[in-house]
Amino acid sequence: MRNGEWPAFTVRPYVCGAIGDFDRVRLEELRTAGPRVRAALEVPGAALFSTGPLPPYHRRDRDYAFAWGERRPQVTASWISVAETYETPGLIDDGERVTLHAGGLGLVDVYYVTTPEAVYFSSLLRPLLALVRGPYEIDWAAWASIVQVTFPLRDDTPYAGVKRLAGASALVYDRATGRVATDRRLPRWVREEPYEAGRSAGEILAILHEVYKEFDDRPLLVPVSGGYDSRLLCSVAVARGADVESWTTSPDDGTDTDIAFARAITRELGVRHRVIAQDAAAYPDDADAVARRLEYLTPHHAWYAPFARQVQRAGRTLVDGLAGGPLLKNFMVSGDALHAASAAERQAAVLRSLSLGAPSTPFLSEEAAAWIGDTVRSGFAQSTSMLHGHRAELPLSVLHTRTVRGIARSPVNLVGPEASFAAPFIHPDFFDAALSVGVARKDKGRFYREVLHTANPRVAALPSTNVIKQPLQRVPLRSTAAPAREHGHRLLTRVAREVPSLLSDELHAVVAQGPDALARFNGWNDRFWLRGLVLFGGWLTDHEGALGDLTPPWRSGG
Repeated sequence: MRNGEWPAFTVRPYVCGAIGDFDRVRLEELRTAGPRVRAALEVPGAALFSTGPLPPYHRRDRDYAFAWGERRPQVTASWISVAETYETPGLIDDGERVTLHAGGLGLVDVYYVTTPEAVYFSSLLRPLLALVRGPYEIDWAAWASIVQVTFPLRDDTPYAGVKRLAGASALVYDRATGRVATDRRLPRWVREEPYEAGRSAGEILAILHEVYKEFDDRPLLVPVSGGYDSRLLCSVAVARGADVESWTTSPDDGTDTDIAFARAITRELGVRHRVIAQDAAAYPDDADAVARRLEYLTPHHAWYAPFARQVQRAGRTLVDGLAGGPLLKNFMVSGDALHAASAAERQAAVLRSLSLGAPSTPFLSEEAAAWIGDTVRSGFAQSTSMLHGHRAELPLSVLHTRTVRGIARSPVNLVGPEASFAAPFIHPDFFDAALSVGVARKDKGRFYREVLHTANPRVAALPSTNVIKQPLQRVPLRSTAAPAREHGHRLLTRVAREVPSLLSDELHAVVAQGPDALARFNGWNDRFWLRGLVLFGGWLTDHEGALGDLTPPWRSGG
């Protein structure tokens, strides 16, 4: 988003406001810095504005409760119950305290700026910059995580003055004391540690059918790739007699196997299927648009932009397989993590799975790499500290970091807020049941294949990108084609000029050779290292003249 270009908040509103003894001048600066809003609540100690009507789900005398996720609470309850049941952020005013809370996982963002007297908040990051006085200070810890693991950890954002409210967290203003305090809770799936209940594939499938009842009256769009999640969700939708369409696009992985496999799956299911075309020439504009819309928080999803634009016009609810991999097939859980001898070894193994591996040539200087590595280890330990020793520590570590901060951005921030999306796997009933199945039963996808076979044995038997046995036919990558190389080189040049100590001598030499020298970086790992650094270059470019001291901590001793 740039120059006042905002999404159309059709199914999920943009909100902003303040809690505490807020300054009305500063509140007005925030209100006018983002999309046009109207007042939902204005009382001493609390203000809430929204792009569309936002009636409270509870109101009695001076008590109010608001939520702005897609699933609306049905009854009043504690903030943590609302957060973990409906995965929605909200604001609750009980007369004595005002509570601003995130969802249980924190899928829908709440950003905030703290002053001694108040907290100012927004569901978009950029409007809060109006309250950050002077040049913006870089949060180097956030960028360390974005570059090495492709998403921020903890409550970090690229700006030191702006934070993100983590899942299962709240900011609470006490009118009696005049203070704002942080309230962090254990969400249900951590608080009530699941046990191995011996659930069968049939029981898990039956729960998924129950979850689908919430969407029985909606036309559905179930994207199908060649993997497990999408074929399961599409199989269940078809079995329930839903009005279903299925679309597929190239994830720019160099094979387009997803398209070939999806055609076979949708043909077997008898579902209308459409392939969304991609254009290498459009890749730079798509990458820039996605980076701005996701507020430079992850280098993922540039390939998803053409697909998301079509979904927004489809008039159907997108059914997304978010969290299916960690919940059902140990995605990102390595053998080292499963068989670790200690908690420290287990945590290190999960972080290795989530982090990019060593590139083909050093991308970072030795001093930058050392500082970034230490910072990411510390951030990951803090982000997952509540999970240590938990029976489901491994999948939950992935869900609370990569799934929420990186992968969820496509349905939450690129499809939404214009179009509605459903994520059946994070529905509380399914989430709890799937989490109770032990990781040993899920190893190497065994349990997931049982579920797929129970849902539709013919579809389960079709080739999958999760288990590829046949040779792959290579196709050109848009992200390494000439337009992308020109785009990437321009932004890498910015990084090399503005923060030269970040890059290795080897990468400086590559940048000096011009755009075509980037053609050597066509492996998956190299491409993501490059995307993270290019994302940083785009952020530096968009904030030219607005940033403070660019001396990084590995040079300043910080």
